Amino acid sequence: MSQIGRMNTLHVMREVDFGIYLDGEELGDILLPKREVPAGTKVDDMLEVFVYFDSTDTIIASTLKPKTMVGEFASLKVIDNNEMGAFLDWGLPKDLLVPFREQSHKLLEGRHYVVHTYLDIVSNRIAASTKLDKFLSNENPRFSAGDKVDLFIVNRTDLGYKAIIENGYWGLLFKDEVFQPLQQGQQLEGYIKNIREDGKIDLTLQEPGVQHMDAASQKILDLLKEHQGFLPFNDKTPPDVIYREFGLSKKVFKRSIGALYKKRLIKLEPRGIELLDDN
Repeated sequence: MSQIGRMNTLHVMREVDFGIYLDGEELGDILLPKREVPAGTKVDDMLEVFVYFDSTDTIIASTLKPKTMVGEFASLKVIDNNEMGAFLDWGLPKDLLVPFREQSHKLLEGRHYVVHTYLDIVSNRIAASTKLDKFLSNENPRFSAGDKVDLFIVNRTDLGYKAIIENGYWGLLFKDEVFQPLQQGQQLEGYIKNIREDGKIDLTLQEPGVQHMDAASQKILDLLKEHQGFLPFNDKTPPDVIYREFGLSKKVFKRSIGALYKKRLIKLEPRGIELLDDN
């Protein structure tokens, strides 16, 4: 079934002077303008196109892939404001509208905002909204502690970074557990750290569990061997330095060197950690 506001693979039906027509199934014949027709395209070929509405609200196809599609979140730049609302650059000739009723606050030209792109069933147009809550689930999360998930960074708060989990739930990365720069609109992988009784989700960028601890310990050992058995870091080293050098939180680093010390693989010195001679 062809979908408006999404990428579709459609059958080339016929050529005309101003482009080609694609079989949009229940949407009818859809024009792909001549300027966007790939060289060598023939009748009966299959083309991947984005289906949306042009400036006359006619369904049209494009070989351009927009910065966001229906059902997705994105950080987009406001390029104009008028009596209809704010217009965003989403990478297509026709800009993406955020109607006034879908603005949680006034959107300023030149600024980036996180929006959700949706198909307005009343006007049958593609639009965007900064009222993110209504597009996220209030039901009990389907995750468990330790699950690996896709994250979309929305903004920074006093506690840390608010993130959207798997395009469906709010989550929080606490600032004292983040040791890398994060930007609005950034997409990355993380882990479910904890699900509270009220359904709120705590996140972490560090893989939890014993396997991660083993991997962290091995990483420290490997680095010691690469640096003639000595590294100038210990439990007094600042967290940001630990993350920069090892890619680990300070908590994981301290546990790892503690585990290595108990196994008599390293010794702890005031100036750093040293690999024992037997190793």
